[in-house]
Amino acid sequence: MSESIEQRIRDHLAFLYGAERAPALLERLHAILTQFQQRNSQLHTAGEHLTPRERLTERDVILITYGDQVMERGSPPLQTLAEVLEKHVKGIITGVHVLPFFPYSSDDGFSIIDYTVVNPDFGTWADIERLGHNFRLMLDAVINHISAHSGWFQEFLEGNPEFADYFIVVKEGTDLSQVVRPRALPLLTRVQTTSGKQPSPRGGDRGGARLVWTTFSADQIDLNYANPDVLLKIIEIILLYIERGAEIIRLDAIAYLWKKIGTSCIHLEETHRVVKLFRAVLDAVAPHVILITETNVPHQENVSYFGNGSDEAQMVYQFSLPPLVLNAFLSGSAHHLSEWAATLETLSDTTTFFNFLASHDGIGVRPVEGILNRSEVQSLVERTLAHGGFVSYKTNADGTQSVYELNISYFDALSDPHAAEPLDLQARRFLASQAVILSLAGVPGIYVHSLFGSRSYHAGVEQTGRYRSINREKFRRGELERELADSSSLRHKVFYPYLHLIRTRAVQRSFHPNGAQQVLSSISGDEPLFTLVRTSPDGDEKVLCIHNVSDAAQPFRANLKALSIRHASALVDIISGTSYPVDAGDDLKLTVGPYQVLWLKAQEQSKAT
Repeated sequence: MSESIEQRIRDHLAFLYGAERAPALLERLHAILTQFQQRNSQLHTAGEHLTPRERLTERDVILITYGDQVMERGSPPLQTLAEVLEKHVKGIITGVHVLPFFPYSSDDGFSIIDYTVVNPDFGTWADIERLGHNFRLMLDAVINHISAHSGWFQEFLEGNPEFADYFIVVKEGTDLSQVVRPRALPLLTRVQTTSGKQPSPRGGDRGGARLVWTTFSADQIDLNYANPDVLLKIIEIILLYIERGAEIIRLDAIAYLWKKIGTSCIHLEETHRVVKLFRAVLDAVAPHVILITETNVPHQENVSYFGNGSDEAQMVYQFSLPPLVLNAFLSGSAHHLSEWAATLETLSDTTTFFNFLASHDGIGVRPVEGILNRSEVQSLVERTLAHGGFVSYKTNADGTQSVYELNISYFDALSDPHAAEPLDLQARRFLASQAVILSLAGVPGIYVHSLFGSRSYHAGVEQTGRYRSINREKFRRGELERELADSSSLRHKVFYPYLHLIRTRAVQRSFHPNGAQQVLSSISGDEPLFTLVRTSPDGDEKVLCIHNVSDAAQPFRANLKALSIRHASALVDIISGTSYPVDAGDDLKLTVGPYQVLWLKAQEQSKAT
């Protein structure tokens, strides 16, 4: 470990636990890292042939999927998933985010019972490693909380002194009104511990009823990071995931990690220090591994997890994108999307955004606070309900409730499943929305149900009673592959054009995650075209990206000289191959069809790619 990295680690430990405790904690951490390096000496040099800015490129696209997403009789789901992905997307999709595949008790995997083993109903670590041989693996560190059925929590309930401070016990009547809540469920859960006479480290009898902190649900018990034993144990678990092939570690719900009574308990400096400590540890022993923070909050709070650009997360989720793109297509105006996108910037050439529109969760609306007004958010709510979706709420500090997320498949959010629209039109609208995340600066994250053109799964909501189940249907392999082979099916109409867009993007240096981005925006609120210019990092190539978010043809005109786009006599759409002439005055004039996407490049440059 270099002196500079060791100093970073020492500073973070001293901030979190005090200068007196830091040396002993550093010694314990040293032992963990030494053992890891002895087992995995090759990992320290992994990716060293790449500069940090080339560890993510225009070729990178990450598929988000459950481990048991594809089911086949007689085959472990993880094995079936690997076979399906190898057959259909290998060489096109470069990365796979496998949602939690551990033994769990609720929340479709996010109430983890044991962080260290693969759910035997899904498969084995060998199946995970197989995925890692063909795709870059992104794995979840669900470390804000653990299942109430976990061994750790059961030991706490039984009075094991080793686990006495693994969880947060709160005295009855404590004022927690300042705590920011992501849910409408109780913040504290009463549990019964085994009666006994041994005093706890904080004094008092270890037995009896206790109130424990549960940010998300009564089955998800928050961990106590004020106890350094918890932090060190979690570092060991993250290193285990890296041993098993993870190249990207997703820090789930990380914003709520550290609790301090009397504060909001979100985005605390201690939480940032924990993330920075993780980054320093990985810089020391696994420098090829990327950290991504999952924080469903307004944009400026979200990007705070970049730190100074070199000391915290390398990627953050673009949570503002899903509701902003939805607003654009439902209103027929990209004004808010364009205005917001024009402000985007990262802190360094080693940080970038994770651009996504759908995930296993709903479409969060908190991230558009201050961007969309109340009536615009309400319009999204009403359209979601009209299209057969649901709305989830959170509890505010004053006891009122407000909209937290929209629960619906992204396809149905855009197209009313009850309307008599041609399927081709619905598919074109949907693909235009997906083209937005492929063209923006950053790395695209594509939810499996978006790639395969899934509609809302109402039967799932009926079965579980949970709104989020509407976007979590599992596939049967035979049925899925029959639909993909049927040219008249929705899955076929979405899947293959989507792959074509990804292939097109992958060979254009202009779409490098850190390539420059210039958003073209009109001053009026009526803005049916979302338009931007992407430039390769070396400045030699440019692509003019035009997305019509409306159901009507729209005129487009631009002076290419003003956009610094070199050309011969025409621009070519690299998606379709269609050529568009440019007049002698460097003006490009064309008409963009309803929900049409054009990625235009100077013809001479295009022929060279």
